[in-house]
Amino acid sequence: MAGPSVTADIGNIDYQVRLADGTHAWIADEPASIGGGDTGPEPASLLLASLGACTSITLKMYAKRKEWPLEAVHVELSMKSTAEGTNIDRRIALQGALSGEQRERLLQIANACPMHKVLSGAIRIDSGLTPQ
Repeated sequence: MAGPSVTADIGNIDYQVRLADGTHAWIADEPASIGGGDTGPEPASLLLASLGACTSITLKMYAKRKEWPLEAVHVELSMKSTAEGTNIDRRIALQGALSGEQRERLLQIANACPMHKVLSGAIRIDSGLTPQ
């Protein structure tokens, strides 16, 4: 089964990229401080947003299936790259009348969300040019 597919196109507007997945369309850009138009999130923010969305959805699905009183999830993410690699800091706030055991289990489930698995596993990117 094929996974998700996204296209990214850049034209005359410096650094503004049109993104599409066949159903939705959105824009990425760079901040004005480095020559972009700041018309959309920068690529690193999109990566963090993917992890934050996946974490939130996974926790909501799990709690709903277990009929736990999870009312809301708030995820804050930041990323820092060094010569040794990249570190993503993820802070999760859970709202609702959850027990300590339920909160601990939800933290474990957060680490099992699909994007967490992708980002913490081995990643290979195959690149090639498409004939024009």
